[in-house]
Amino acid sequence: MEDILFYIFSAGILVSAFLVVASRNPVNGAMFLIVAFVGIAALFVLLESFFLAVIQVLVYAGAVVVLFLFVIMLLDVEGSEKIRPRVLSVVAGSLAFALMVLGVLALFASGLGGPEPDLPIQTAAALSRNFGYELFTKYMLAFQLIGFLLLAAMVGVIYISKGGQSTAPQSVKKGEEVAQ
Repeated sequence: MEDILFYIFSAGILVSAFLVVASRNPVNGAMFLIVAFVGIAALFVLLESFFLAVIQVLVYAGAVVVLFLFVIMLLDVEGSEKIRPRVLSVVAGSLAFALMVLGVLALFASGLGGPEPDLPIQTAAALSRNFGYELFTKYMLAFQLIGFLLLAAMVGVIYISKGGQSTAPQSVKKGEEVAQ
């Protein structure tokens, strides 16, 4: 039964990911991205990694896609919808996709998918504790850098939404003294 669910969720993820790329409307693309993220969370549930499934839904399907939609609504997407992809871009993308499919088929045909890992069965609390310990010790610097990167992205979105204008009063912009 798990195999059937895996193939159903994987097919749903692949179809929605293709629709993200092929969609002309960016809002529809963001909605298909939510479907892909929920499908990935379902795969985490099949792997019995419930913590990662919840984080996938809350962080990616919730916060990240909301940020994408915020940026899409702030930017003028009316003019960008008229841009057609170049022939070279379509050919390069098709060639990369064909090479990826051939690589996956060659991996399956060779039978060198790798051995099955022998992992001990752990409780959900132990998995969460191990995940938190690794995140806040070994990967603490990367975690902080990602936080600063997201902060810079938010500042950039606010700057773009203001139209690149400063929020200082006009008298301060011109170098005049503010009357008190």
